[in-house]
Amino acid sequence: MTSPHYGLRHPISPGTTSDPPSSGDSCRLGALRKGQRAVVTGLDEAAVVTPLPPGELERRMIEMGLIEGARVEILHEGFPGADPLAVRIDDHTLALRRAEAHAVLVTLG
Repeated sequence: MTSPHYGLRHPISPGTTSDPPSSGDSCRLGALRKGQRAVVTGLDEAAVVTPLPPGELERRMIEMGLIEGARVEILHEGFPGADPLAVRIDDHTLALRRAEAHAVLVTLG
């Protein structure tokens, strides 16, 4: 049976009604909602459970452009469960699982 937590060590239930982070706050990319913008401040691969070897998720994130200083915006959240996310990273767009997006540290603004 598949876990409803999508590999998160600290699961956030789909459809959570908690308030999204506000401007200037530090948080994780996976916590953002549609229309929110932020700047990448770092990566924390230890924040997610992944079948990938250590360092591989971080390497893939960097290759996708999720580097310190990159500007990101959540363009769309999938239905149901708001997964995956469509994320604009500087000048390109990609789909990213919310669980993996939790490995990206951001500051809103």
